[in-house]
Amino acid sequence: MGRLFGTDGVRGVANVELTAELALGLSCAAARVLSTPGAEPRRPVAVVGRDPRASGEFLEAAVVAGLASAGVDVLRLGVLPTPAVAHLTGALGADFGVMLSASHNPMPDNGIKFFARGGLKLADELEDRIEAVYRELAEGKPWDRPTGADVGRVTDHASGLDTYVSHLMGVLPDRLDGLKLVVDGAHGAASRVAPEAFARAGAEVISIGADPDGLNINDGHGSTHLGPLRAAVLEYGADLGIAVDGDADRCLAVDAAGEVVDGDQILAVLALALRERGRLRHDTVVATVMSNLGFKLALEAEGLTLRQTAVGDRYVMEEMKAGGFALGGEQSGHVIVLDHATTGDGTLTGLLLAARVAATGRTLAELAGVMRRLPQVLVNVRGVDKSRAATSPELAAAVVEAEQELGDTGRVLLRPSGTEPLVRVMVEAADAEQAAAVAERLADVVRSALSLESPATAGS
Repeated sequence: MGRLFGTDGVRGVANVELTAELALGLSCAAARVLSTPGAEPRRPVAVVGRDPRASGEFLEAAVVAGLASAGVDVLRLGVLPTPAVAHLTGALGADFGVMLSASHNPMPDNGIKFFARGGLKLADELEDRIEAVYRELAEGKPWDRPTGADVGRVTDHASGLDTYVSHLMGVLPDRLDGLKLVVDGAHGAASRVAPEAFARAGAEVISIGADPDGLNINDGHGSTHLGPLRAAVLEYGADLGIAVDGDADRCLAVDAAGEVVDGDQILAVLALALRERGRLRHDTVVATVMSNLGFKLALEAEGLTLRQTAVGDRYVMEEMKAGGFALGGEQSGHVIVLDHATTGDGTLTGLLLAARVAATGRTLAELAGVMRRLPQVLVNVRGVDKSRAATSPELAAAVVEAEQELGDTGRVLLRPSGTEPLVRVMVEAADAEQAAAVAERLADVVRSALSLESPATAGS
């Protein structure tokens, strides 16, 4: 059996890979690993939030049952963004937090991620310990189950949304009075939070993608489907548009002309804003290897340094903490402002971006023009054995050949997804046609070399 935890918690199709039984068992295991005894004798406390997926209802019930049965008091937050759950884990002094969401994935998927005390994502070592305890419990190993007054109690915590939005208002450097913007909530966890936050900040808000019904999360809206946002910005003559994903830990934007502003550009804009205020520690930004080469060149032109990590905002966070850096993120829109958040926060990112527009009087297009994106092609290859991507000689040879063809004017990145059953092929080049041709050629090699058919049967 493979490792349960991926790059962002445990994910799978709800009621297939991610069952109520798995959620229950993982919660019992997490309670034993993450509960931290304090000076005062008391039961440990956990906060539990979710996005509006229909499957989140039964998975929440399983998680809450598992925690309470293990002697943990539960504060049930209801539907809130992932960064809100992380913030409230710290703000409420909880021992740990649990978020039920599959982020930008389609509705049938769901996921469980845990936050340690303070709202921090778990290190690999803690995930491994939780998984080890879970397997022991699944095998029937006895454990001391609390009884009577020692079982956990469950309470609905109704003020989480207001606490979180008040936190966002407290860290916003400039108000948004005079700005008109469109906010796309992806029919997800920020459908109420994001419009409320931008309105409190003074903006005129047009809200779309804000009618979750449990089935429509990420469906044609949000940061992975920017068409409706672009159309709404143009229709209403807005200054900019902000889109989050299903659990609102990502943010992408569009300018007044409907042009997309991606995570790299947002990071560049915020980096200059933080440096101007003396808050960009070590004049360094942390990003992943997926960042556009144009981003690195833009930072260098401004005298700033780029530190790169493996893909996944958890690895960005680890590098930021290790180096004492203030800003990091991913091209996909995960942006971490470490002084104010412990994870990517799409609503906070959008607020800070809009605040920069308001403070400078410049358009988003002008601000984003600090960097020029080099042509980048990303091909997601499905239906292959992603576990063999790192060991295939045929694939390795094809990558070397592509890198030699591109030379210093481009690069190749080929990696299995940590959250989906696919292999990502990314190619950058000075010329868009060359990038597309090389990417498709590599994708064909991936399909051939990583075929799900075994070597013994592939030719029969």
